[in-house]
Amino acid sequence: MKVIFEKKGPIAYVTINRPERLNACDFETYEALARVWSEFRDDPALRVGILTGTGERAFCAGSDVKTNYVERPKEEPQNVLFPLLFDLYKPIIAAINGHANGGGLEQALCCDIRVAAEHAQFGLGEVRLGWLPGAGGTQRLPRLIPLGRALEMLYTGNRIGAQEALRLGLVDYVVPMNQLMSKCEAIASEICKSAPLAVQKIKQAALRGLDVSLAEGLQLERELYNWLQDTEDAREGALAFAEKRPPQWKGR
Repeated sequence: MKVIFEKKGPIAYVTINRPERLNACDFETYEALARVWSEFRDDPALRVGILTGTGERAFCAGSDVKTNYVERPKEEPQNVLFPLLFDLYKPIIAAINGHANGGGLEQALCCDIRVAAEHAQFGLGEVRLGWLPGAGGTQRLPRLIPLGRALEMLYTGNRIGAQEALRLGLVDYVVPMNQLMSKCEAIASEICKSAPLAVQKIKQAALRGLDVSLAEGLQLERELYNWLQDTEDAREGALAFAEKRPPQWKGR
């Protein structure tokens, strides 16, 4: 099984399971990831996703170059996975347990919050193959870290360590490996205390707002705010606050 999909209450665990290849993704793995994330998106009981890789060496070493481009070259199906992640408004946390390179780093960049183990490394090495990162790397990285450092990583293909990634803002937390999953679960549990529809609309407003003017972003925010006011959860939230009790979210 190249991708392991587990559900524990409202949290979904997605694990890239090719440790013999440093969790590099062949085409079948990309396709499996797209199916899993589609199921996560469509299941109202699932609130937060955690993405990681098997073992302690690699989160995901990127695309399996030998398998995909030398042994069995064909049309790459990444354009199914990454646009799906772009439009997925449920929050995803990356538990980066080692190398995150190429398409692996691009998957981490699609996540909302990134937690790295102390030994993790990050890079976009496509330029050393005569390529460019084709799954959002040239667009997401310069939006996340200082432009000069992003361009240096893109131009050279060089990797940086976890502490440098934290300093630049590429990751949000660095923890010992044995605390990686518990840290991600703690964040996920806090998110699950919030109204699920509100979380999704906040993600939509924040991410879509980055690509428009401030005036357009404020208009989008107002539209989503008004939409939420008509939900059962909005009424329940106000009532629970007034009654000084925990809200019972319904996701509708």
